Amino acid sequence: MSRKIAIFDTTLRDGEQSPGASMNTEEKLVIARQLIRMNVDVIEAGFPISSPGDFKSVAEIGRIAGDSCTVCGLTRAVDKDIEVAAEALKTAKRPRIHTGLGVSPSHLYEKLHMTEEQAIERAVHAVKLARNYVDDVEFYAEDAGRADQDFLVRIVEAAVKAGATVVNIPDTTGYNMPWDFGARIRDLRERVDGIENVTISVHTHNDLGMATALALESVRNGATQIECTINGLGERAGNTALEEVVMAIKMHEKELDAHTDIVTKELTHASKLVSSITGINVQPNKAIVGANAFAHSSGIHQDGVLKARDTYEIIDPADVGAAGSEIILSARSGHAALRHRMAELGYTFEDAEFEQVYQRFLEIADQKKEVYDEDLESMVQERQREVAAVYTLDALQVSCGDPLVPTATATITDEVGVQHVVCATGTGPVDAAYQAIDQVVAVHGDLSEFSIKAITRGIDAIGEVTVRVAAEDGNVFTGRGSDTDIIVSSAKAYVNAINRMIQTARAKAGK
Repeated sequence: MSRKIAIFDTTLRDGEQSPGASMNTEEKLVIARQLIRMNVDVIEAGFPISSPGDFKSVAEIGRIAGDSCTVCGLTRAVDKDIEVAAEALKTAKRPRIHTGLGVSPSHLYEKLHMTEEQAIERAVHAVKLARNYVDDVEFYAEDAGRADQDFLVRIVEAAVKAGATVVNIPDTTGYNMPWDFGARIRDLRERVDGIENVTISVHTHNDLGMATALALESVRNGATQIECTINGLGERAGNTALEEVVMAIKMHEKELDAHTDIVTKELTHASKLVSSITGINVQPNKAIVGANAFAHSSGIHQDGVLKARDTYEIIDPADVGAAGSEIILSARSGHAALRHRMAELGYTFEDAEFEQVYQRFLEIADQKKEVYDEDLESMVQERQREVAAVYTLDALQVSCGDPLVPTATATITDEVGVQHVVCATGTGPVDAAYQAIDQVVAVHGDLSEFSIKAITRGIDAIGEVTVRVAAEDGNVFTGRGSDTDIIVSSAKAYVNAINRMIQTARAKAGK
């Protein structure tokens, strides 16, 4: 039997640090449930001391995880961080505190202003304190990829002796070449006393486009845990993509002497879910989960695949959940057909809620000849975006053209139930709609990005708009909206971003 490689998912912590990818607790819980369905070994649920929202997310995810996986909270090597994380993790049956500090010369001397001996003392103290609260403590040596190797050996050994059950060796800046990073892992295995009794984890970044290669080379040299994110989300160029390392290990189990327990048929759904919630689209040519991952344009390729799929596909699309039978839905479809297809997509509803979903489905079906899976996904995400909304767009009417002045009339309900009807002009229909909305909402931001895409094919396709709005403090908030009318989609996306801005501000304030 090959070695088990634990999959440590940090989508909800490091992945959320992608600009514009912030998530509220409800959204994190949706993703956490998907991670549990995928059978990940560890969910890093957040950084509890950073905000009341992160504290709540860690606690709620700990509550729903049960025995299915370990739930982890990140801390610095600071007493208060560790104490707060321990409090948040009280709900978890399998809690882990993830603590540590920078170990490279840059981090030690320029960021932390401490000597190597002081760093070792701090690491030992943090690990011992964490062990007072939980039995499972992971020590991270931040920027280990650029650390002095002899010092790295010393601080890792000290952490192990202090009680760390996992040691995390990150290439925080994605600097290393794979073979050099693999050699670091091998050297630690050979020189650190007691390391055979703990898990060696790696956390690699994609600054040079080699995060997956770094992780796999680490596995080849003895690492038994990979820290990764769905779609490779994360700081700067992102983290190791979970779907990439999982499928690479599956394809090369013999050479790597390794396997994971991930349910690979959930990968595509997980990718779409994370993309939908964060508003960060997956590039079409993204490995494993991109829209073109199993698409063939060249006639030569098409001929080969039609004769034998494996001429150009090393992975069966069904293995990652990218293929399957499809029910064609239209306005003539009844309740049973829609409920069945929704269940296949992973959505279930109580009867009263389903009736609302069905009525929205009929509205879309009346506007389109055929309703596709992507339409249904968009419809459900639209409902999720409306949950706990501060402002709701009830109606929008726009007139525009040449030589007319673009004019928008919007009906908006605030959180206390007061309905506002406002009118504004603008340079175009979208600008007019946004000017009208700005007359009602309590906060404002600068529109930094606007994009639109068709959810499905055809001239009657639902248009999905993604906007990014920069707040006064520099934070960027993503909003999404979908409708067969792209002006309505644009207005919904803007209101969604404003709601996120307000909810984030309230979460930081502890309200």
